Amino acid sequence: MANFTEKAIRQAFLGLLNERPLNKITVKDITDRCGINRNSFYYHYQDIPTLIQEILKGEINRIINEYPELKSFEDCAMVAAGFSLENRRAIMHIYNSVNRDMFEQYLWQVCEHTVKVYFSTAFPDAKLSEKDRHILLRYYQCELFGLILGWLQTGMKDDIKPFISRLCEIRMGYSEAMVRFCEKEAENSSQTK
Repeated sequence: MANFTEKAIRQAFLGLLNERPLNKITVKDITDRCGINRNSFYYHYQDIPTLIQEILKGEINRIINEYPELKSFEDCAMVAAGFSLENRRAIMHIYNSVNRDMFEQYLWQVCEHTVKVYFSTAFPDAKLSEKDRHILLRYYQCELFGLILGWLQTGMKDDIKPFISRLCEIRMGYSEAMVRFCEKEAENSSQTK
């Protein structure tokens, strides 16, 4: 758990990042905003990229702890997009910086986690081969990652929530059909052996 100074540094940085691009933020700006000295910053973080990594890692841990169940793909997508929705300008500033890869790695991990939770919640008793389980999880992880990344690439101009809701209406039953197909294949395969 982050201590008071670490939380103050993170909040100050996110506040600044919601105001201006990443390359316009210095350690001095952060320390001035939260009322600490530079040594205190460097005691907790090596540099600004390390601070970004720690913020994103903290967000992954929060998602893991807060969402032990996700009953629909829509829930899964809303959770994965949540931090970006809450911090649009900050995320755009990270995404449009040399640290884009940090955000993409974070997003990939969040998508992987939320999809696994969704599948274990929605299909706890699915009888799938390990190969098919892996294929389905990877497919949904890529779909979710691409959905959010595409939204970022358009500058987050549109509200993604109605888009996700409508997409989930259109694809209603899609996940179940894929799982049932794989189960049937596994059953047929075991019967022919």
